[in-house]
Amino acid sequence: MAQQCCGDGGGGIAANRAKPSSSAAAAIASGEDRLSAFPDDVLVLILLGLGDIAEAARTSVLSHRWCRVWTLLPELCFHHLVPDDGRRIREVLVAPDAPPPPLRRISVTAQDTGPDSLQAWLPDAARRVSGNLFYRNTAPPRMEDGDGDEAIQLPCFDNATGIELTLGFLGLALPFAGNFTRLTNLGLYRVRLHGPCELGDVVSSSRCPNLKRLCVREARGVDKLSIHSESLLKVDLENLNGLRQLTVVAPVLEELKLYSCFAANKPVAVISTPQLVFLEWKDPYDRHSVQLGNLGQLRRLRTDFFFVHGPHNIWQNLDMLEFLQQFQFIRGLDIILAYPRDISNLPYLMEGMTVVPRTDFLTICFLNEGHAFGPSLFHVLKLCTDIRRLAMVLFKSEGLESACHSGCNCDQPTNWKAEELLLNRLEVVDIGNLEGAEHEVVLVKRLFSWATVLKKMRITFDFSVSKSKAMVLLPILSSFSRPETRVEFYMHHDANEKSVFLLDPEDQGTAF
Repeated sequence: MAQQCCGDGGGGIAANRAKPSSSAAAAIASGEDRLSAFPDDVLVLILLGLGDIAEAARTSVLSHRWCRVWTLLPELCFHHLVPDDGRRIREVLVAPDAPPPPLRRISVTAQDTGPDSLQAWLPDAARRVSGNLFYRNTAPPRMEDGDGDEAIQLPCFDNATGIELTLGFLGLALPFAGNFTRLTNLGLYRVRLHGPCELGDVVSSSRCPNLKRLCVREARGVDKLSIHSESLLKVDLENLNGLRQLTVVAPVLEELKLYSCFAANKPVAVISTPQLVFLEWKDPYDRHSVQLGNLGQLRRLRTDFFFVHGPHNIWQNLDMLEFLQQFQFIRGLDIILAYPRDISNLPYLMEGMTVVPRTDFLTICFLNEGHAFGPSLFHVLKLCTDIRRLAMVLFKSEGLESACHSGCNCDQPTNWKAEELLLNRLEVVDIGNLEGAEHEVVLVKRLFSWATVLKKMRITFDFSVSKSKAMVLLPILSSFSRPETRVEFYMHHDANEKSVFLLDPEDQGTAF
C-alpha cells in the first residue's frame, strides 16, 4: 500500500485534477473494475490514498494495466504487513515489461514477519531505491539465542542514500561484495549480525565512500568493530552486546557516542578522531587499554553515571572518574548523578569525586528519584567555580512515587544550606522538570545567593505540576532573585515534554 505519509507522493503528476470520489473506493471494495478507464495520473492518486497492503493487493489484481501504474509512484509506504505480504511487495516493485524507474523512498512497517518475508522483496528494493529505505519490524524483542536462525541476506544497495533497518533481532548477513557508493546514512537497530562479513568492512571507506552517519543500537554478534572512514561525521553505538574491541579511525568525525557496548568485557579501544567535537562515553573505561588519541578539537564531553550513594569502589564511579582525569579543560561537560531508590545505609560517595575538568558550560542530569540533591550539586559546584552557564535536569522513574521518605538521609551532609560558595562567573542557570518540592525551593534560593553576577535563570516546571501550583511557586522563587536577574518560568503543554510555554506573572500564558 502506498500512502500520503510518504510525502507529496504524486510528484505533481496530477496537481490540477480533482481527488477521486468515494465511488472509486466503493468500486475497490466491491471488486468491480470501474477504475481502469481513469487516466494514469488519477490512478496514481487512488493508489496514494489506499490505507493498507491488503487494499493495494486487491487493487493490483483488478487490471493488469495497474501493474504498470505502480511504477509511476515515486515513493511507496507499506504498513501493518503480515508474514504473507512479502511477495505482494515484490509484485509492486517489479515492473511487468520495462525496467521500473528509481524510487526515492520505500517505508515498510511489519508485524512480526520472518526472514522469508523480507528476503522476498529486498533484492528488488535494492535495484530500485535511489533515496531512502526504512524497514521496521514491530515484533517484541527476541531474547532467546537465535544464532541458528536463518539470516536475511542484505543485498548491496548501489544507489540508496539512506538505509534504516529495525529487525526485532532477526539475523542479518552483510554482503561480501559490492559498494554502497551513494549511501550517506546507515542505521541498524535490534539486529543479530551473522558472519563471515564484518560490519566494519562494510561501513569503511572502501565500500561506503560517502557514509556520513552510522547508528547501530541493540545489536548482537559484534565482537570486534573496526571502522576506517574518510567521510564519517557521526557514529552512534549503543548496546552492542558482546563487543570486545573497537577501532575508529575517522579523520573528519565530529561526534562519537558509545553507550553500554563493552558491558562486562574489559574495554579495548583505539580512537583516532582529530576533528572530534562531541564525545559521549557511557561505558567501562581503562586508560591502559583505551587510546583516545588527539582530541584537541573536543568541545563537549558527556560521561557515564556517577552514583551518589552506593557501595564503596563501585566500578562505574571509578571508571567515570578515571575517564574525567584524561581532560584538563572542556568547554561543555555533561555528567549524570544517579540515586538508588532506597539509599538507607548506603554510603555517600561524592567525596570520592575530587577533580573534574575545568569547564564553561556544566550540565548535570539528576536521576534523583525524588531525593534531595542539594548536597551532590554543592559538591560538584565547589569543583567548578569558574562555570559561566549551569543546566540542571531532574528525572525520576515515570509513574512511580517519590522514593524519599520521612527521615531519609538524602539531605546529608547539610553544609550546602549554610556554607558560602562564590560562583562569580555564572551568568545563566537553566533548571528543567522542577516539581516545587521544599528542598528544590531551598536550592533555588541558594543558587541566587552563590551566583553573584547571574543575568538569567530559566525554570521549567515538571509536566506533573498544575498551572495553579506553578502560579503559587512563581512569586516565591522570583523573590530570591536580584533586581538585575531575569527570571523566566515555563510549563509543558499537557504531557508533551518538548512543547512549553512561558508563564506570565499576571497569569497569562505566552506561546514559546
